[in-house]
Amino acid sequence: MALFKKTAHELKGLLESKEISSEELTKSYIERIDSIDQKVDAYLTVCKDQAIEKAKEIDKKRVNGDELGALAGLPIAVKDNICTKGIKTSCASKMLEEFVPPYEATVMKQLNKEDAVLLGKLNMDEFAMGGSTENSAFKVTKNPWDLERVPGGSSGGSAAAMASEQAVLTLGSDTGGSIRQPASFCGVVGMKPTYGAVSRFGLVAFASSLDQIGPLTKDVEDMALAMNAIVGHDPYDSTSAPMDYPNFAEALRNDVKDLRIAIPREYFSDGVQPEVKEAVLKAAKAYEDMGAIVGEVSMNIMDYALAAYYLISSAEASSNLARYDGVKYGMRTENFNNLLDLYKQTRDEGFGKEVKRRIMLGTYALSSGYYDAYYKKAQQVRTLIKDDFDKIFMDYHLILTPVAPTTAFKIGEKASDPIEMYMGDICTVPVNIAGLPALSMNCGFDNNGLPIGMQLVGKGFSEKKILRAAYAYEQSITKSFVRPSLG
Repeated sequence: MALFKKTAHELKGLLESKEISSEELTKSYIERIDSIDQKVDAYLTVCKDQAIEKAKEIDKKRVNGDELGALAGLPIAVKDNICTKGIKTSCASKMLEEFVPPYEATVMKQLNKEDAVLLGKLNMDEFAMGGSTENSAFKVTKNPWDLERVPGGSSGGSAAAMASEQAVLTLGSDTGGSIRQPASFCGVVGMKPTYGAVSRFGLVAFASSLDQIGPLTKDVEDMALAMNAIVGHDPYDSTSAPMDYPNFAEALRNDVKDLRIAIPREYFSDGVQPEVKEAVLKAAKAYEDMGAIVGEVSMNIMDYALAAYYLISSAEASSNLARYDGVKYGMRTENFNNLLDLYKQTRDEGFGKEVKRRIMLGTYALSSGYYDAYYKKAQQVRTLIKDDFDKIFMDYHLILTPVAPTTAFKIGEKASDPIEMYMGDICTVPVNIAGLPALSMNCGFDNNGLPIGMQLVGKGFSEKKILRAAYAYEQSITKSFVRPSLG
């Protein structure tokens, strides 16, 4: 079996037993990228030379018997909104096309400490705004299961790279579903950790009260490995939670007998594709058969979650992106008459259509006379949504829902209708609004052979319980990572 077909934990074992070297493994992934990525377009930057040099360093440390990290020698890739020292971090925007960070994001420091090998940076929707990766200023990433369809977004490059086996594991960011929805569309495992569990220092901000970095992997065991590497308190992030984080690998036991799982009926409305509904309910039945207690619940406030999310996230985006004015950060237009014109022309040329749309919406919601009616009201709804989740978690450990109402749609199919695109986030945004952890994993395929994702949601800092339930389901279905055929 080719090395790129193996999981992270299988490769870790081969490296530790010295059956393969990190250099050999890294080169096999670079060959994979060279042969496949012209079809998928997952990468924006590939760091071939740096990756091979780093792999050689790890091999030397291993030969010398030096202490090595948990990800030693494993080639990984990260979304292009995570700052990497000396390597371009464009956020898939012309505004930051030439930005080379002088520092590492905290998650990159953690991955370096664990001796991971960085293969490159992955495509995304511009500034993480979008659900299809069609909003990148540089290229449209394709879904490895059907190259005429989107991989989801905004971490579409991260999910497509995993599905096409162009990295051992990847990182994305999730503001309203941007890890879980592409993981669902591409048939991989994606996790949005609890807000505060993973440092956001060095993540280019979109909506600061919602953004969260998380991993995408082939299976749940790899997810536990990745989570162990990136969680932890960071004094550089004021929202980082100071607490003792568990060893997530200890959660991997094939047993759900004491778990209570809620099924909210609002997540299975007429707008959900019948095959998606059927697959997720079949997963609920599988949990029942394994001994879990499954019950139906209601979450009426969910009808308002999408509107609240787009008001809060756009308002915060409007504020965060105000810094890109041609003076302090990013590109500067060459054609301007005065300072005001410099601001206007730079922002007009540097930002794409979707980013401009959200800046305008957010600026309006924050403007004098409208703040109370829109932004303040959305924050009040946010509290009610959090209360709704808290009530359910008094009786249940986990909530099971679809990740998205549909499977992957065709490239361009929703590009002219932003409202229809936003509706695709309806199952994922409540989790971000409440700051909860959630995991997306495959639970079947539709009639076109496209992956269907289910979402497991837990209360704050219950990632271990989510991983336990996900692992048990994975063991009940198959132990092999099902992959698309790309050659």
